[in-house]
Amino acid sequence: MFDVLIKNANLPDGRTGVDVGIRGSRIAAIETGLSAGSTVEAGEIIDATGRLLSTAFVDPHFHMDATLSLGLPRMNLSGTLLEGIALWGELRPTLTREALIERALSYCDLAVAQGLLFIRSHVDTSDPRLVTAEAMLEVRERVKPYIDLQLVAFPQDGYFRAPEGVKSLTRALDMGIDVVGGIPHFERTMEAGTASVRALCELAAERGLPVDMHCDETDDPMSRHIETLAAETIRLGLQGRVAGSHLTSMHSMDNYYVSKLIPLMAEAKINVIPNPLINIMLQGRHDSYPKRRGMTRVRELMAAGLNVSFGHDCVMDPWYSMGSADMLEVGHMAIHVAQMAGVKDKTQIFEALTVNSARTLGLEGYGLDKGCQADLVLLQARDPAEALRLKATRLMVMRRGRIIARTAPRISRLFLQGRPDSVDPASDIRPGSRPDPA
Repeated sequence: MFDVLIKNANLPDGRTGVDVGIRGSRIAAIETGLSAGSTVEAGEIIDATGRLLSTAFVDPHFHMDATLSLGLPRMNLSGTLLEGIALWGELRPTLTREALIERALSYCDLAVAQGLLFIRSHVDTSDPRLVTAEAMLEVRERVKPYIDLQLVAFPQDGYFRAPEGVKSLTRALDMGIDVVGGIPHFERTMEAGTASVRALCELAAERGLPVDMHCDETDDPMSRHIETLAAETIRLGLQGRVAGSHLTSMHSMDNYYVSKLIPLMAEAKINVIPNPLINIMLQGRHDSYPKRRGMTRVRELMAAGLNVSFGHDCVMDPWYSMGSADMLEVGHMAIHVAQMAGVKDKTQIFEALTVNSARTLGLEGYGLDKGCQADLVLLQARDPAEALRLKATRLMVMRRGRIIARTAPRISRLFLQGRPDSVDPASDIRPGSRPDPA
């Protein structure tokens, strides 16, 4: 007896016609033909009708303390990273715990509707009031029934550069923040940036915490803090527990240096987190033409065996006026900017939104296997490539075996003489997928 039986589903690994039996909060069975026997019983049966059933989406890089603050106190007129940081600096003294919580909870509602149930959010610790940390810690507790929220202590103004940067970040960790963050390229000198990487990695090693640093988010090819981060990871035995976010300077580095850098990163088992939407929006702003797009070397890093996962980064805040909590939108953009349009490429992109990101966050019980947590999303698509192409509708979202969101299929009615009366974008445009009209 299953609590829920999902039958006739396609899986991201290419299996089709699969049945998934869920008991309590976990997957109890996953096999083809499970529902064929008349003895199979379930409290609820969901016919996936050949749609894609995936693990829930994971966002490894976000800023929830800033989300939905677009226009406060004013708009980013230049559209640059530095004006965004300056705008956030103007807004930060006016932030209240209540407003931060309200905006974050509204974003989490949107995330659930999009099948996004795991988020790692950076929390600015530069203001000694730490109102951002207090608010996000409360949000973490309030959304726990439906979202796993990891928090990163992030010294937005610089660990050493901010007047009380060191003390504030340490206090945030003492309050219960999960991960040590940093922003070495925003320190006043290259030497100070290097020193911050070393100090923050040592702090993480002492406390037994992971590391996730904004690293080299610049077009400057000489910004090479990822090299220091990888070396410190190896020195301190932090392999697999460290993430380098953005890494946009790698887009501008010469190939000879990168041929040395990538093997060092692989030895350190660095988790790489590009943020396609933001990276291509903010980078290359000082170029005329040819204009750089700024996203790091995704294909080469994947080929070297590094764990690459994509982040959304921002939604309607001082840095990015768009966004919708849709990780498929992130992957859709990654396909274009990384020029990864092949079938295998698209599978890798989809994995960067799910299993790779889960590995970055160190999630336990995540997956599509017997015994894994039943954190699932049913998509109006037949495979990962189609899901990415269409940014597919999330027909059902399940958290620990309980359905927490449903969306009606996207079906358009047509009123055309001699043509079908409806169009399903996930199937009807395939050659031979529709019968000729009568």
